[in-house]
Amino acid sequence: MATNILMPALSPTMTEGRLARWLKAEGERIKPGDIIAEIETDKATMEVEAVDEGVLGQILVPAGTEGVKVNQPIAVLVEAGEAAPSAPKIKPPIAPFNPDVNGQASTTATPDDTTVFPSEPEPPPPPRLPDDARIIASPLARRMAKQAGLDLRQVPGTGPNGRVVKADVEAALARGSARAEQAAKPAQAQIAPAIAAPPPKPASAPVLGAHRLVPHSTMRKVIARRLSESKQTIPHFYVSMDIRLDAALKLRAEINARSAKEGPDATKVSVNDLLIKAAAKTLRKHPNVNASYTDEGTALYDEVDIAVAVSIPDGLITPVIRSADRKGVVAISHEMKDLAARARAGKLKPEEFQGGGFSISNMGMYGVTNFSAIINPPQAGILAVSAGEQRPVVTDGALAVATVMTCTLSVDHRIVDGALAAEWLASFKGFVEDPLSLLL
Repeated sequence: MATNILMPALSPTMTEGRLARWLKAEGERIKPGDIIAEIETDKATMEVEAVDEGVLGQILVPAGTEGVKVNQPIAVLVEAGEAAPSAPKIKPPIAPFNPDVNGQASTTATPDDTTVFPSEPEPPPPPRLPDDARIIASPLARRMAKQAGLDLRQVPGTGPNGRVVKADVEAALARGSARAEQAAKPAQAQIAPAIAAPPPKPASAPVLGAHRLVPHSTMRKVIARRLSESKQTIPHFYVSMDIRLDAALKLRAEINARSAKEGPDATKVSVNDLLIKAAAKTLRKHPNVNASYTDEGTALYDEVDIAVAVSIPDGLITPVIRSADRKGVVAISHEMKDLAARARAGKLKPEEFQGGGFSISNMGMYGVTNFSAIINPPQAGILAVSAGEQRPVVTDGALAVATVMTCTLSVDHRIVDGALAAEWLASFKGFVEDPLSLLL
């Protein structure tokens, strides 16, 4: 029996993605666990595994197609010897438009470029299993259901012995979305016509002169949307402080010298690793900064999970160091190097870059002396770390030279007040300037 392969939701925030390429061709046999395609999400390019066994009967969405909606059919899986049912194919992606010499954009798009899939009658909701019934489900299906808040007892399993697999969860989510849309239509019809429509989005600034237009990647679109929302909806305020690094640099040199005795492959600790540990201990000391604002109240996180900004070719990604306050500096260093390398290679798993209660953005390696970072929603704070440089300082009434960096804390003023932000930054300074306290 023919089965639709649906566009998967590879992260909780994903609503659409780009089908980067197919790794299997039409007519090729596939089995569960085979990598069949690569999907470019709002965070990274990720591999899609086959759930069922069969033959790839027809590819509905060609490689390179942008804006493929989650749960939209992208291919048809059939049994050996079975013909693929006729289904509309999405046209290949249109090449990016190029402006002419006058700067005017031209495109060959037509109203027929979007394929509308025929609607099917909505099936009745599946029967709910008894509360004491044992649920047989794959680990991936359980994780997807947990992230979506879906009760697996309401999901009929199509795998062996009624096992609930990934495709079953996706189908259940699709049914839920369709019912929610249908229920919303009568409510929308009752909205008073006196309510004004939202103002139109402002037009983009005109492009002047000869230029080359580079289409936005999925990641760049999401970065633009989320950071615009952050600055527009979160009341930012900023607290800066100069912090001496000499003691931290000395401790780092001692740790690396001791590690070098273990061999050339020993992990070398960076200043950033020490700062991650210092931020983690500071968050444990001031838990009200390790939080998120909600309409119902302030969500205080039990774990200290720190997202660290990493620059990649398409933009920025924030892999997360989990339970950073409970890890040693060397362990943080090893984990951070691994996460950063796989982030640049596009090989991070969703759970490795999702979540986190606080962020750090370090541009010291670029020689930046001062900057303010934009909060990463729904977090309440982000620390901007600048370069350490030798500056004149006064110590015990005498002029001296010290290595100093400027750190700026950006916080959500809805839940973090000025005094708390200042206390947090003062505690962070204390840990960095007395780095032996990080090892206790």
